[in-house]
Amino acid sequence: MPKSKSRNKAKSRSATQRYQLHPDRKQKHKPSPRWYGVLILGLMVVGVVIIVTNYMQILPGTSLGAKPLYLFVGLGFILVGFVGTTRWR
Repeated sequence: MPKSKSRNKAKSRSATQRYQLHPDRKQKHKPSPRWYGVLILGLMVVGVVIIVTNYMQILPGTSLGAKPLYLFVGLGFILVGFVGTTRWR
């Protein structure tokens, strides 16, 4: 009876080729520049300052009460800063 070629190939493989104990490592990303962390923190602080000064009625147009536009702008700055933290290495 003739021998199967596929069986010969399977037998000739070594165990190291078939089962890898250590999978291939992904390349490590470069660390973020130093200014990136300062930018993220600065955006979040600016957002908080806008919201606080809005409720303290210091911003222009808030003499009669807090404006929702300033609240959304402040939350936008905080959101952009938070999204930036997900990209920080």
